[in-house]
Amino acid sequence: MLILTRRPGDAILIQGGIRVVVLACDNRSVRLGIEAPPGIGILREEIVHQIAAENRRANAANAAAWLDLIRPLRKTERKKEAGGEPRPEKLRPPEPADPT
Repeated sequence: MLILTRRPGDAILIQGGIRVVVLACDNRSVRLGIEAPPGIGILREEIVHQIAAENRRANAANAAAWLDLIRPLRKTERKKEAGGEPRPEKLRPPEPADPT
């Protein structure tokens, strides 16, 4: 990590056409201005963490919903493995076509 001391109005240039300018500072915060090419995304770190956490929650909810959907199928498969009812015809793989 590069650590620099800058005053309001000072700038830092980063490869790729990115310019960071110190606009103002006080005892509690620093105000920065960032200039970057249009194809460069600029996001606040806390927002990225919030989005990632929300995505994890959404994926967990989706996983739970999928488990609820496949649980009955898994029970059916276990019955079949134990010699239970035969597999319904519509779920069988198609028979290979006769080459003659």
